[in-house]
Amino acid sequence: MASKIPFHILAKPIGPICNLDCHYCFYLNRESLFPRHKRASDFRMAEETLDKYIRQYIQFQPGREIPFAWQGGEPTLLGLDYFRRIVELQKRYAMPGKQIHNTLQTNGTLLDEQWCKFLAREKFLVGLSIDGPRELHDRYRVTRGGKPTFDQVMRGLNLLKQHGIQFNTLTVMHRDLAYHPLEVYEFLQDIGSRYIHFIPLVERDPAAHPRPQPQAAGGLKVPQPEPAVEPWTVEPRQFGRFLCDIFDRWVRRDVNRIVVETFYVQMRIWTGCGATLCAFCETCGRAMAMEHSGDVYSCDHYVSPDYHIGNIHETTLADIVESPKQRKFGLDKRATLPRYCLRCNVRFACNGECPKNRFILTPDGEPGLNYLCAGYKLFLNHIKPYMQTMVVLLRQSRPPSDIMDILARQCQRARKTGQ
Repeated sequence: MASKIPFHILAKPIGPICNLDCHYCFYLNRESLFPRHKRASDFRMAEETLDKYIRQYIQFQPGREIPFAWQGGEPTLLGLDYFRRIVELQKRYAMPGKQIHNTLQTNGTLLDEQWCKFLAREKFLVGLSIDGPRELHDRYRVTRGGKPTFDQVMRGLNLLKQHGIQFNTLTVMHRDLAYHPLEVYEFLQDIGSRYIHFIPLVERDPAAHPRPQPQAAGGLKVPQPEPAVEPWTVEPRQFGRFLCDIFDRWVRRDVNRIVVETFYVQMRIWTGCGATLCAFCETCGRAMAMEHSGDVYSCDHYVSPDYHIGNIHETTLADIVESPKQRKFGLDKRATLPRYCLRCNVRFACNGECPKNRFILTPDGEPGLNYLCAGYKLFLNHIKPYMQTMVVLLRQSRPPSDIMDILARQCQRARKTGQ
């Protein structure tokens, strides 16, 4: 029986194994979940597991679109024949009226002509991880030997473009990168990216835990301890300024040309269409991660024993997805919002963002506030008048991109009047 609501699985057929050693990567240490695995080959998803996953994923999806997402680690380490087998199994279990799509998230360093011929023929969408210009990219994205990777990634990107493969870019917004918003944005445009996804890097000191503070008398704010985060973690307000600076450029010239995922999702929210990114949804729990072993976890950011929700060799994928434990995980996103968030004027556009980032205290000392809250408040209040204009345009059956002409005319009038 299919699930009643669409769900998404990030499949990791190579587990956490990667040919790079990005300093900020949160997934490399997941090898510790499998103490009996001694070699990289031990993390290769077995044929039986792959077969069972593909068959059940197709069988239990309720909609016409079947979106497979392949991640790692670095999935291209499995080799091209492994992905040929994936496509064979998908075709074997394909169901009438359903369309199968594949997305491959890669660092791009192992791509070659044969890989690209395959990806083009099978119409894979490729997500390429690249952190902006050379200096910013190479700050943390290095090989196992500590060497820079920018040139290898650019070589892979050029191959994707030569073969006409649809790609998007994933850029991790680390602390240094956040101080170069327009430089990063223009670079991504220059290399041909038309779908840009920024991921704010928030990595907490695992030994740090928020503690409720005593209430201050007279309604005064309670002094907040500095959150313990890794040095590459983006600063909250700088994160907000980064988004604002790029948004100001985008809304004036690129609305009909470039999809910046955060802006696109906010357009959907403000126009009443709903979020397509789980971080901004009121509840979550429909995007899970599956390791090479067939173990399924509540979320890619919660691959740990506490959030293990089943194994496809023991339980059907549909039962895992719809399990009480997973439903509670999804509903807890809304249920655990602190009072400070419930009173916020932009909660509808943020919904507390991802629960993994909710580890600081509110001004009145309540735990559970998102580390990036100050940045989101800055950004969401900044875009408010633009989003309201886009809502009006849509109600008039006009495209949101018409806002660029409106802003251009406003600028011309301001120059004429000397304002």
